[in-house]
Amino acid sequence: MSDQVTNIVVAGLGGQGVLKASDIIAEVAFAAGLDVKKAEVHGMSQRGGSVTSDVRFGQGVLSPMVPAGQADYLVVLDETQVENNKAVLKPEGELLTIALINPSNLKNKRTINVAMLGALSKRFDIDEKLWTDTIKANLPQRLHEVNMEAFALGRQVG
Repeated sequence: MSDQVTNIVVAGLGGQGVLKASDIIAEVAFAAGLDVKKAEVHGMSQRGGSVTSDVRFGQGVLSPMVPAGQADYLVVLDETQVENNKAVLKPEGELLTIALINPSNLKNKRTINVAMLGALSKRFDIDEKLWTDTIKANLPQRLHEVNMEAFALGRQVG
């Protein structure tokens, strides 16, 4: 990882695991020895409303909010949120949508957030085991197997 700050915005709808995904990203970066800041915005509805979460990490991060037009990665868990959020992406930034993942390949559609983490994880020089350990630490044991399969699928297509 370089001295540069990496900016990630995760966007979706309430109940899709946007906040859980951003928590995991932040914990992975912190465990990798980086300074991490995180912020989140909930829409009008806890379930079904727009939700975004900013994660910034690097050697020194001063603010938790990703400035408009500065996101290196925009991870979108619901296609309806692409237009709402694409202004945060820098011109050379990367948009990751659920179009990467074929939902029929997921045993549980609710694991799309973890599948997208798998795709995102391929963009960083952070040990895969750190990702999987952090995911497991954030989920009940009964959900480990299905989420590890989703993460692996995401890494395959990512």
